[in-house]
Amino acid sequence: MRIAVVGGSLAGLFTATLLRQHGHDVMVYERSVHGLEGRGAGLLGKRETFAILRASGCEHVARVGVVARERIVFDGAGSPAVTQMPPQMQLSWDSVHRVFREHMTEGAYLLDRKVEHLREEADRVTVCFEDGSEAIADLVVGADGIASVARRAVDGPSATNSYAGYVGWRGLLPELALPNFAAEQLLDRFAYFRMPQSHAIGFLVPGPNGETETGRRRYNWVWYQPAAGTSARDEVLTDRESRIHPYSLPPGALSDHARERLVGDARRLLPGSFAAAIEATAQPFVQGIFDYETERMASRRIVLVGDAAFVLRPHTGMGIAKAAADAMALQKHLSSAPLESALRNFAQERVQAGRAIAASGRELGIHLM
Repeated sequence: MRIAVVGGSLAGLFTATLLRQHGHDVMVYERSVHGLEGRGAGLLGKRETFAILRASGCEHVARVGVVARERIVFDGAGSPAVTQMPPQMQLSWDSVHRVFREHMTEGAYLLDRKVEHLREEADRVTVCFEDGSEAIADLVVGADGIASVARRAVDGPSATNSYAGYVGWRGLLPELALPNFAAEQLLDRFAYFRMPQSHAIGFLVPGPNGETETGRRRYNWVWYQPAAGTSARDEVLTDRESRIHPYSLPPGALSDHARERLVGDARRLLPGSFAAAIEATAQPFVQGIFDYETERMASRRIVLVGDAAFVLRPHTGMGIAKAAADAMALQKHLSSAPLESALRNFAQERVQAGRAIAASGRELGIHLM
C-alpha cells in the first residue's frame, strides 16, 4: 500500500518505520526546511516508548538514558527535601529522533514539503503541496502535530486548538554549565517545586549524541507560568523579530529582553538552584499549552496520530508515549483487517485512550489556570 506520512517528527517517524517494516511503500513529508534536529528536549521513558523501540529494532536507544533514583522537592521557602523514588529513565528527544530518522532510506523522508491540503476520494488521497505539486497515496497518516492540516481533512475546518491559559518555559543546557551549588542539588535527581499557579521540574537527559557519562549529559528544565488571555499569550510568543508565533518559540527565537525578564522572574520566584539553571541556559524556549481532542481519528483514507489527534498537556509525560502507542496500534490493525475495518477499529481503540490521557492532563494542570 502507498502510504504518505504528513509530518516527520517522532509520531511520523514511529509510524513510518513500523509500516515500512511490514512491507508498505511509505513516504514522509516534513514541512521544515532544515530538519528537526536539536528542537526537542528531555522526555520521560514510558512503557509505550520502550515498546516501540523494541518493535522497530531500536532497543539499544533504551540504554542511552539517564536514571534518577532520588527526588528533590523544594518547599515554599526553597528548602529541599530529598527522598528515594523508583528508578526513572530519562531520554532525550533528539537522540530518539536521530535514530528513527536514520531508519528512513534516502528519498523516503523529504524536507521542505509543506502540505497545503488533502483531497480525499473513494480510492485515493491526493496530497497537495504549497508549491503546487501533488502526490497520490492509498492512505495518508496525519502526524503533523498541533497545527495539523490532516486534522482539518478529518474533523473539518473548525478543528482548532484551545489555549489553556499558561505556558511552559523550557531549557536544555550542558550539566557542566550549572554552578556547583546547583549541580550538587539537582544532578541525578528528579527536581520539583510548586507555587500558586506555577511549578517547575528538572532532570538530566543524555548529551546531544546520546552521551550518558558524567560531565557530558544535559540538564532539562520546565517552568509553567500563567499567561491568561490572547494578549498575554501573544506577548510571550513574540520572537526577537517582533513576530508572533501561534504555538511556541524555538531555541534562539527569544528576544534578549524576554530572556532577561525570565531570568529576573526566576531569581525572584524560584529556589536558587532552579534559578541558576535558567540563568545558565543560553537559549530558553517557550511552549504554549493547548488542548485538542478529535472526535473521529480516521476518515475513509486519512488517519491521525500523535498531536494531530490529541494535543496533550505535557504534565502527563505521555505525548511521545501516546504517539508510539498510536503507531503500534495502526500497524496492528492494518495487518489484521481490510483498510476500512482497520481504520475503524484503530479509531475506536485510540480515541478512548486519547480522551483518558487528555482528561488526566487537564486535571494535573488545574492549579496553573
